[in-house]
Amino acid sequence: MSYITHLYRYPFKGLTPEVLQRVTLQVGKTIALDRRFALAHGTTEFNADAPVHLSKTKFLMLMKNERLAALQTAYNDNTGLFQIRHHQTVLASGDLQTSEGREHIENCFATYLGDEIRGKPKIVEASGHSFSDVNAKVLSCINLATVRDLEKVLQTRIDPLRFRANVYFEGVPPWAELDWIGKTLRLGGATVKMLKPIERCAATNVNPETAARDLHIPNTLLKNYGHRHLGIYVHVIEKGEVTINDDFSMLKE
Repeated sequence: MSYITHLYRYPFKGLTPEVLQRVTLQVGKTIALDRRFALAHGTTEFNADAPVHLSKTKFLMLMKNERLAALQTAYNDNTGLFQIRHHQTVLASGDLQTSEGREHIENCFATYLGDEIRGKPKIVEASGHSFSDVNAKVLSCINLATVRDLEKVLQTRIDPLRFRANVYFEGVPPWAELDWIGKTLRLGGATVKMLKPIERCAATNVNPETAARDLHIPNTLLKNYGHRHLGIYVHVIEKGEVTINDDFSMLKE
């Protein structure tokens, strides 16, 4: 039986994950606060009153802006305070509930990234909206045995955080999760259904510890396995609480 080893959420798309010990999942929702904010390019148009899904290319993200991986960010949902650090030095801190705080944070990213971005970045959010890579309210899940199998191919350690998943799990053979399409699964106290496998992009080439592009994961997947998939998307169909070490297994049908 497979079980959950780690839980994460990403308050800002493309930035530092937040470690969780437990979450309460709601039907048809992401983990609360996951991808609530994003840094849109200055040229990106986003209507917070009528939010729609936009391509990841409309935002700052690791696929194009690998220097973001060198930053450590933290968001306090109770106070609205957002902080950016680089090598333990605080670059900026601002209250995202105020226009002044947001502008201060936006200016910091503009200075840090310089000419590699299209105009001054804008912090965007909308009630109930998640800036996922897919047009669905999902959780992303990674089988750590699959990561280890890819490590054998690449002959190097792979930090699982390259894949920026919400749920990491153990206990099933590598790649077994790709056979779960359309299947119903128990995720702790919640029930989820697998939506589809995750197709990997160049963001996974970026080392989350060094910010260097030091691997070629999508190309390696295609060359050795015939696809660029690693991980699965699931959506919640019955609410429940999920904690570390809870079961993550297929339900009998």
